[in-house]
Amino acid sequence: MRAALPRALPGLLSALTLAALALLTAQTPTAHATPAATDVGTVAAALRETPVYVDPAASAQLSTTEADALTKKIKDADKPVFLAVLPADFPTQNLFQNLRTSTGITGLYAIRLGDQFDAKADSAVMSGTAVKNLVTSVQNEDTNTQLNDFTDRALTNIGGAAPASWDSGSTEGGGVSTTALIAVGAVAVAGGAGAYTLVRRNKRRRAEEQRAALDKLRVVVDEDITAFGEELDRLDFHPAEAGADDAMRADYERALDAYEQAKSSMAAAQHPEDVRPVTQALEDGRFSLAQLAARREGRPVPERRAPCFFDPRHGPSVADATWTPSGGATREVPVCAADRARLADGADPAIREVDTEYGRRPYWDAGPAYGPWAGGYFGGGLLPGLLVGTVLGSMMASPSYAADYGSGYGDFGSAGYDGGDVSGADFDSGDFSGGFGGGGGDFGGGGGDFGGGF
Repeated sequence: MRAALPRALPGLLSALTLAALALLTAQTPTAHATPAATDVGTVAAALRETPVYVDPAASAQLSTTEADALTKKIKDADKPVFLAVLPADFPTQNLFQNLRTSTGITGLYAIRLGDQFDAKADSAVMSGTAVKNLVTSVQNEDTNTQLNDFTDRALTNIGGAAPASWDSGSTEGGGVSTTALIAVGAVAVAGGAGAYTLVRRNKRRRAEEQRAALDKLRVVVDEDITAFGEELDRLDFHPAEAGADDAMRADYERALDAYEQAKSSMAAAQHPEDVRPVTQALEDGRFSLAQLAARREGRPVPERRAPCFFDPRHGPSVADATWTPSGGATREVPVCAADRARLADGADPAIREVDTEYGRRPYWDAGPAYGPWAGGYFGGGLLPGLLVGTVLGSMMASPSYAADYGSGYGDFGSAGYDGGDVSGADFDSGDFSGGFGGGGGDFGGGGGDFGGGF
């Protein structure tokens, strides 16, 4: 017996059929016709249809085969990355801002202008710091290598999904869309089964992405659990030892309970958001150990504070310190005694780094899966201020983040549009302002074409 299709599919199929027939009957001009003079509108129109645009005057920089390979890579990843290759004399006044306004799509925009390269992005999909680091990492490369390296690195960190307009296909000569033909054939031949298969495929892909994220987290959380177990051993507390009282024994019991809870919760984790109660239990346990240590040494019991921002394994913080990340804004972060001393001496704090495709990186620059991990340690209200301007903070600000990694992390100030969404001119122009070149530097300097306008 055939499985029943979802109730909403009949209406969806009808709409698809009508849209496909409308496309078939429409006589649309050729989408890739070259105008007399290329302008921002032409570039934007092309990028609404495909992620890679090569200006005819810059065609020697990137071959059709190379452009097609980049296009496939971006579409396969389903991410809002837009690439444009333009001639060196292309008008640059407010280029990024005008291009973003004209496309109307939230995303990451990269431009190769002659032999120069820069990029800008909506903060909802990637932080300005992350964009700057990506641009800096690919300077002085040839066009194809540069765009491929930039794309590969961007796809691992960017939030959101590709715009729906990329699935609309292109028109040829008489104006009958290839995608329209496919749509009519799919509706007529496959019917509801085809739509249902697409839904199931998307669910499977999301499940695979979730499993991959959890596998990355499992390594880090297992390290945290092991470190906490070693702390319990080093403490060497015995409930019946001389001087032990009920308060000490209660601290120790809470720490042991937290250890067991963390292990059992991690063993049962099925999704990245399941990691949050694990790190929350470890944070509770470390505070109980700090209380126990103070009682045994005759010191005042410490107040409850967030763990050290730089590495929660350092234990509860003792103060807030001013810290400025590379390329980011200054903020107050909770620090342990050792990191407070390092900062006071002008040294770097002992930062928790994790493995990524591009080597060891601080956890706040390592990808969206670390949101639940950090959320368990720092709670919802504190986290946005700590992560402002970081890759992780930018990702957690996107509306789609809660669907993949859970909610309740605090107000990250999302603009309300996810990557790939059609937001028109409703975006923060500050994300696309500033100079062009080297991830934020100026090529032209001063009031020239490149100085502050691109």
